[in-house]
Amino acid sequence: MTEPVPATAENIAAAAAVLRQGGVVAIPTETVYGLAANAFDAIAVARVFEIKRRPSFDPLIVHIGDLRMLESVTSAVPATARRLVERFWPGPLTIVLPKSEAVPSIVTASAPTVAVRWPSHPVAQAVIRQAGVPLAAPSANRFGEISPTRAQHVGRALGELVDMILDGGPSEYGLESTIVSLVPSPAVLRPGAIEAEAIAEVIGPLSEGRTLGEGMVTPGSLPHHYAPRTPVLLLDHAGEAESGRERAGWLGLGPEPEGYAYARSLSRSGNLREAAAALFDAMHELDGRSLERIDVEPVPERGIGVAIMNRLRRAAAVHS
Repeated sequence: MTEPVPATAENIAAAAAVLRQGGVVAIPTETVYGLAANAFDAIAVARVFEIKRRPSFDPLIVHIGDLRMLESVTSAVPATARRLVERFWPGPLTIVLPKSEAVPSIVTASAPTVAVRWPSHPVAQAVIRQAGVPLAAPSANRFGEISPTRAQHVGRALGELVDMILDGGPSEYGLESTIVSLVPSPAVLRPGAIEAEAIAEVIGPLSEGRTLGEGMVTPGSLPHHYAPRTPVLLLDHAGEAESGRERAGWLGLGPEPEGYAYARSLSRSGNLREAAAALFDAMHELDGRSLERIDVEPVPERGIGVAIMNRLRRAAAVHS
């Protein structure tokens, strides 16, 4: 059983060595914890798919530590991409660009594009820098389950399968990165920690929900995803669920309602950033309480609320 270890300088150096040798390491990022392997090592990346039980048609995001690495994994970086890089990197934005021949097809699910981001978490940056290679790093959980925002979440789910788990504390944002494709034109493929409005301010109008093309999948975009084992019921309005509360859990904004076996407010003040950071951690907590269901009240779909509702709808869809 691989237990999380603190992200000391010594352990970061050890993690980088494991990655250079073809191993798989769980690392903290500002979004969620990632399951990292050398992006140029097809065998190591195949192990990531195996550990996650992730279908081979679902591509991975490549994490870089500097602009030199960006040039190594892409064949072209248009001016629009450079404007996004200058504004949002390092940070929770993934950009889809034409891939270079150096990136194995297993990383991109044989697509001609690669999804790239430069994480801002200091531990992730240090690991990438010391490993000296870009890292393919999807969320460090079983495919389709709740993304991990703490090292302990990774340990419980994958501790017997990974070589090392670095504990860098709870994730700052708690939601995966926003994915923007610039191929062939700007479009938001997955809402995330950076709002679409902020991106549009930098590069102009963009569309939402466009796919990459026939037979191509965006990382983390399948309709059933981010789900606990406990069924999730997405309520139409506050107070909708009146029956069976004594065997159910509750998630939402504001004060906790009465009558539930367990209730957790994502933000008592209704702060959506606070709610986003707490969402997956709260789901992990309720999923471990042997409840019959989890009732979730919708949040306003503005700003990061769009990303929160994206995750909640897909969690609920698993059991619908």
